[in-house]
Amino acid sequence: MIIQSKNIKVVEVGRSRLDEVDFNNLPFGKHFADYMFEMDFANGEWQQPTIVPFGNMSLHPATSALHYGQAIFEGLKATRNSDNEILVFRPDMNIKRFNESAERMCMQPVPEDVFMEGLKMLLDKNRAWVPQGDGQSLYIRPFMIATDEYVGIKASDSYKFLIICSPVGVYYSEPVKVKIETKYTRAAEGGVGRAKAAGNYASSLYPAKKGLEEGYRQLIWTDAKTHTYIEEAGTMNVVFVINDVIITPSEDKDTILKGITKRSVLQVAKDWGYQVEERAVTIKEIIEAINNGTLQDAFGAGTAATIAPISAIGFEGKDYELPTIESRIFSNKVGKHISNYKLGLVEDKFNWLVRI
Repeated sequence: MIIQSKNIKVVEVGRSRLDEVDFNNLPFGKHFADYMFEMDFANGEWQQPTIVPFGNMSLHPATSALHYGQAIFEGLKATRNSDNEILVFRPDMNIKRFNESAERMCMQPVPEDVFMEGLKMLLDKNRAWVPQGDGQSLYIRPFMIATDEYVGIKASDSYKFLIICSPVGVYYSEPVKVKIETKYTRAAEGGVGRAKAAGNYASSLYPAKKGLEEGYRQLIWTDAKTHTYIEEAGTMNVVFVINDVIITPSEDKDTILKGITKRSVLQVAKDWGYQVEERAVTIKEIIEAINNGTLQDAFGAGTAATIAPISAIGFEGKDYELPTIESRIFSNKVGKHISNYKLGLVEDKFNWLVRI
């Protein structure tokens, strides 16, 4: 059956796959909800937006995204409260960042109103898939690929935009041991580091694999030119607390992804009266702060991880142990606050929640 609603067509699933999922055991990104949103750009305009049953796509072997890498994505989460409302955290920020990525990758931006309306309708159709267990949420993955059936280096004239949803548990179940990477590079100035482009993550896989073999769960990337300035971690932005000051690398350069969770953490910190500094952060400064005892906290901030405490930092063959997790006042407090904010358990002071 096909339902028409606000210009978005809905094709109903024949049978839900909900009973196939063990919601007491949710690995990240392995299960997918019944419905997905789909819309194509062709002949110079966006075509009919549709919500369809989740399923495979058929692609021409010459699909340009497969050969030349025009592919971008976003990540955000939804939760469900006791009133059966779906709560989405700052989706407007994700939509804006998605279109900024599209512009940098020479792709077609998605109309913001269609993006938002499609997201809301999709979440309503997938309402039963939003889990309510401790630390659980519905992970939402909007993405777009170039679809010209042509082997030639040029920007595609056609694109496919989709949104899929996955019920997930916690991303990191324990504090993260990280390594400061000074050989390999994630992004260079003038490149696509600020875009959430698929290729950025592909290029990080090999150094991340080498780091994992050495016992590190994540890498902290440094600047491509000198490898002396800290930029971000593999799946999250990085934040430090030194002498009660919240410090994080500035997003002024185009090598660092604009983190929505990080921006939220910094805004909450300022509201609580903390001094916040967004600036260049050197490796030397962090190591010295660890050695002299002034580094009180270090954590990653990202959609998947939310707040991920960093337990140790590896640099030049030496591991530097950080303060105990229990002693960390700021990250424990802000982590709980952001999680409760997403669940609607605290005042929506900044109008960050969209309710469905």
